[in-house]
Amino acid sequence: MTSPLDWIRAAAATRNDAGLTRRLTTTKVGDGLDLAGNDYLGLRTHPAVVAGAVAAAETYGAGAGASRLVTGTLDIHNELEAALTALTGAPAALVLSSGYSANLAVLTTLADAGTLIVSDEHAHASLIDGCRLSRAAVSVSRHNDLEHVAELLSRRDSPRAVVVAESLYSVLGDAAPVADLVALTADVGALLILDEAHALGVLGPGGGGLVPAVGAAGAEHVVVTATLSKSLAAQGGAVLASPDVREHVVNTARPFIYDTGLAPASAGAALAALQVLAEDPGLAERVRSNAARLAASCGLDTPDGAVMSVLMPGPHEAVEAVARAAEHGIRIGCFRPPSTPDGTSRLRLTAHADHSGHDLDRACEVLAEVTAPRG
Repeated sequence: MTSPLDWIRAAAATRNDAGLTRRLTTTKVGDGLDLAGNDYLGLRTHPAVVAGAVAAAETYGAGAGASRLVTGTLDIHNELEAALTALTGAPAALVLSSGYSANLAVLTTLADAGTLIVSDEHAHASLIDGCRLSRAAVSVSRHNDLEHVAELLSRRDSPRAVVVAESLYSVLGDAAPVADLVALTADVGALLILDEAHALGVLGPGGGGLVPAVGAAGAEHVVVTATLSKSLAAQGGAVLASPDVREHVVNTARPFIYDTGLAPASAGAALAALQVLAEDPGLAERVRSNAARLAASCGLDTPDGAVMSVLMPGPHEAVEAVARAAEHGIRIGCFRPPSTPDGTSRLRLTAHADHSGHDLDRACEVLAEVTAPRG
């Protein structure tokens, strides 16, 4: 008799043969120079951010205690939402337990069977899952191809349309044509959902992201999602949009309605991180400067933000490069299929604002070695 787990074991063997097996690795404090994580502003261990988390936990407890529509909306959630609108210029904000939940919430409530979604082929998995769960018709546009987006929208026979993109892409690290997408969607009466997870804190005025940078923060057809777990060094997600959209999400989004409110410690940490960013606006400039140095060591053009992508010949070579860097005390990341929509294997490098000149010298030397073609 066959086991019901035989197909799982066969899939595992196939992954292993292709060099696509992923394993959890425990990261210890001080364990090498981090060029893989998303703590772009280097605030995860900042004393003020840690103190903000501790103070919130002491005041409100370890958890929110309930969904936000029951008793789980706390003063600190309101404070955090106000601080996010102040940074981004958005008319209203709503915080959720994760960036993943934020994307599921907006897509499953702002699109339905009467909607055409046009989604960039490099959109994050959370956006893809939101598109699937929405029951909308989905057309996938070529990456950052505005003409293709317009062409797909022109074919629609549904009453509503939504365009989905990341403002700064999480794997390739390139920026979307945000201003053009804002204008195009306004012209055709479509909503634009932009995930600013990797731009918030790094790009735009005061680190507010690319939407305010192009003057679109108040546009009612633009809906921004973000995470608190990258530049803001905490946990959680946010929807930044018009008050009408916020209320619609509150009343209809299952990932919000049926989820416990954001943990107070995460809200407190994110609030403190926003304060640190306001007091030290040079953080965003430093992370971009550090990214430029790291990119040059790999033979890359200056990136749009903190994320860099190095194309590798295949998954085995990518994993080997990660291991070689680790031997030198440098942690880098790699993406392999199916995590990469174009089927390629890539090293993913991230710059952090708190890396010193000495750190960067050492990192550049190692990166030049592990990314050089091997003959």
